Amino acid sequence: MTAFPAGTILGYPRIGRRRELKRAVEAHWAGALDEAGLESAAADLRRATRERLAELGLGRTDSSIPESFSFYDQVLDAAATVGALPARFAHLRESDGSIGLTAYFTAARGEGEHAPLEMTKWFDTNYHYLVPEIGPETVFSLSSDRFARQVAEAAADGFTVRPVVVGPVTLLALAKATDAAPTGFSPLERLDDLLPVYVELLASLKAAGAAWVQLDEPALVSESLDVSPDALAAAAERAYAVLGSAADRPQLLVAAGYAQLSPQAWAALAAAPIEAIAVDLRRGAVPPAAAGLEAKTLVGGVVDGRNIWRGDLEGAWTTLDELRGLGAAAVAAGTTTSLQHVPHDVADETALDPRLASWLAFADQKTAQIVTLARGLADGREAIAAELAAASAALADRREAPGVRDGVVRSRLTALTGADFDRGDYAARTAAQESLGLPVLPTTTIGSFPQTGDIRRARAQHGRGELSVAEYEEFLRAEIRSVIDLQENLGLDVLVHGEAERNDMVQYFAEHLDGFAVTANGWVQSYGSRATRPSILWGDVSRPSAITVEWTRFAQSLSDKHVKGMLTGPVTILAWSFVRDDQPLAETANQVALALRDEIADLEAAGVGIIQVDEPALRELLPLKRADQPAYLDWSVGSFRLATAGAADATQVHTHLCYSEFAVVIDAIAALDADVTSIEAARSRGEVIDDIRDSGFSHGVGPGVYDIHSPRVPSTDEIAQLLERAVAELPLRQVWVNPDCGLKTRGYDETVASLRNLVTAARQVREAVAAGA
Repeated sequence: MTAFPAGTILGYPRIGRRRELKRAVEAHWAGALDEAGLESAAADLRRATRERLAELGLGRTDSSIPESFSFYDQVLDAAATVGALPARFAHLRESDGSIGLTAYFTAARGEGEHAPLEMTKWFDTNYHYLVPEIGPETVFSLSSDRFARQVAEAAADGFTVRPVVVGPVTLLALAKATDAAPTGFSPLERLDDLLPVYVELLASLKAAGAAWVQLDEPALVSESLDVSPDALAAAAERAYAVLGSAADRPQLLVAAGYAQLSPQAWAALAAAPIEAIAVDLRRGAVPPAAAGLEAKTLVGGVVDGRNIWRGDLEGAWTTLDELRGLGAAAVAAGTTTSLQHVPHDVADETALDPRLASWLAFADQKTAQIVTLARGLADGREAIAAELAAASAALADRREAPGVRDGVVRSRLTALTGADFDRGDYAARTAAQESLGLPVLPTTTIGSFPQTGDIRRARAQHGRGELSVAEYEEFLRAEIRSVIDLQENLGLDVLVHGEAERNDMVQYFAEHLDGFAVTANGWVQSYGSRATRPSILWGDVSRPSAITVEWTRFAQSLSDKHVKGMLTGPVTILAWSFVRDDQPLAETANQVALALRDEIADLEAAGVGIIQVDEPALRELLPLKRADQPAYLDWSVGSFRLATAGAADATQVHTHLCYSEFAVVIDAIAALDADVTSIEAARSRGEVIDDIRDSGFSHGVGPGVYDIHSPRVPSTDEIAQLLERAVAELPLRQVWVNPDCGLKTRGYDETVASLRNLVTAARQVREAVAAGA
């Protein structure tokens, strides 16, 4: 038996501090790097990660360094390892039946007529995972040795790492039934068939040199899945009785972050024949004493893996002390979750205000905090007293800094009344908006057009001073002209200006609002090879001047068709930023909403008749515990209404939501009271249409008919089928035709082909509807 280390992190950013993995993977997809070259680049990145974590103080041979690398997604990794590849990709398996990188990447991205796996949000984060498809016909087998190879690779370099694998309960709980599955089938019904493959996997990891394995089971904290907490706990009890009793395995750490473990799951894990449990003590409390803990190590998640504040290290120490009172065999310091949700290193942000930087902790600083707490657990509190005091001093400095509280902003919030959140009668708005002159089944896009290499180069040259303001703005005007002309030629009905001036839909607003800071290298993986740089919302928020008006006004001058004003909503700005944690989110959201309300008023004054306020993250922030959900939905809906309620009846307000399961928030979507809502629907093949129909949703709605997170070009027939389903289930007057999301990440060739098919499909369905009438 090998003792668990006194401190560990549950995972580390895997894209590289300069997005090395992104570049290698995309070069491979483009045919510029063969598979051997990609494997070599990935190995170099893993090696650099291990060395960096050892420099920060984690041990080379004590299993405190997790091996959490992924080429694309940790859920896809687990599904591929156990052979859960959809039948439509079976021809891509290797000759021995194993699943290699070709099949792996094709399941993620699609191929020809074969749609990729559906994508949705990982619990209440902005990370997207790929949804496995599992049915009664799915044959489980150990189909990849990648986890074992990575353990052996580390051992060859002198490291004993702890491989991180999505656990069997979570893998099945997050999966969806295959199309061939009978009605009512739940993938969790296959648990007993899956467990022998996990037993085999554990044996292979031990043989490769793993002393400990981390099995991630965040499904056990959630009350928002299709499986009840009781059923999840029962599954965990069954699963870990089997895995814990396996004769040939490493020691097991079961990690359940993102919220408090359910009482049932906590009791099941405490009694299970496993060696360690990791719990989130930032979004959950210290659990009660339970039978079986006396033989286990408890890893207390006291360093927040999801935000970037240096935080209260003294409070973390106190919480660990409380955890020691449960009578476990040992207590270790840990992060609440993997650090994949935060950037690499504050030291990379030399342009940040030094005072602000002193309040921050990215992945490397959080790792150092864990090392400090581990030293305290080993040597006593006095050994780390200086570090605890320094963290407390930074926290006090943050509270007192100018801009953290703005009296003008707070007075404006205090003066709000109920009328500020109410836009009035929808029927009256619909009548007033007849003046927009839109056709049946109006076509539009979500907002952004491809951010080409030319755009990125021009932005970089402007940032370096190589392009003057006048030269850069002329470049942007040319891009906007091109995008408007393209949409006119394609025949779209409602146009957008393409957002060439925006580096990111949140960062762009953060750069123009007081209370925000932005990073240069603070990249965080969103999905696959895509990464964002979340802004830092550190103080009270206000809008010094108009943000989008001049570019929208210019775009509208180029066309007789309506050009949408494009804003990012308050909830999404919060969800995709690192937000201050010293006041309620509702208060911060309303500050952002007031800034957007002012922007909408200025857009209207400039003659813009359609304004879209995107809220793709509305479902994302929904708390995992049901008791917390009503309050969240109340303030999140309220902030959107505060932003939009000042608009005139004749102004058509749109919103957009994507990549989430919407059924649980359909009433909240209606309560937003947007005139038109576009919703992701293509990857799920229009499943959300049933939810819209059954809810009685009466406003305009655009269920997405083109999946933009895949390079596939959907055919006219494929789009028409989705559109026909929408028209069959919903009143014709409600239905809009649009892609799932913005087109920023796509190339122009596939974008033009896809939009041409979208417009053609819309015309075909219009003609069919007219003929049927």
